[in-house]
Amino acid sequence: MARVKTKKNRPAPAPKGPQLEPHQVIVRPMVTEKNLFFAQTQNHYTFEVNSLATKTEIKDAVESLFEVEVAKVMTQNRKGKPRRYRFRFGRTKAMKKAIVKLKGDHKIDFF
Repeated sequence: MARVKTKKNRPAPAPKGPQLEPHQVIVRPMVTEKNLFFAQTQNHYTFEVNSLATKTEIKDAVESLFEVEVAKVMTQNRKGKPRRYRFRFGRTKAMKKAIVKLKGDHKIDFF
């Protein structure tokens, strides 16, 4: 009979990528009319985040920087769009966007 490896015998996996500080994870909050509407009605807040950040790092960063409890984190990778600058063609920058849902009565005040 062959020995079966279980999860108890395996070492913990090493974290992928560099370890980021909370202020390195969140680049800036995205303050638009649509995002402010979602913040008031559905308690969702939108941030531009570091492209190397994971959902757990984003959750920890928001909780430590704004002192709130996070219920859910949703991320999007936004591709850069082609744009024309005078006589040349270029691209806008690509970015990672995180939509964070807060628990209960927690709020973030940007202003």
